[in-house]
Amino acid sequence: MSEKKGAKIFKTKCSQCHTVEEGGAHKQGPNLYGFFGRQSGQADGYSYSTANKKSGITWGEDTLFEYLENPKKYIKGTKMVFAGIKKEKERKDLIAYLKATCSS
Repeated sequence: MSEKKGAKIFKTKCSQCHTVEEGGAHKQGPNLYGFFGRQSGQADGYSYSTANKKSGITWGEDTLFEYLENPKKYIKGTKMVFAGIKKEKERKDLIAYLKATCSS
């Protein structure tokens, strides 16, 4: 897994809607700092879908790996409009970056 490649993937596929720095702003999607190991739908000040809040998912490598492949299939009713990342290697690289960058 490559954090460096993951950073590029984040920049091209995720940064339009998400920030990762501590105290970063919410955009169309929530700021992701501190989400690793946290239950979905918990970032203060962000208006999550009911589906996301009630999913009961705790974000970790395994749940993110499945979610990032097809978010709308993994959490039916999510308002995340991202189609997903089909390539396993890209998802693993992105998760390595998020784990390193977003852990509180």
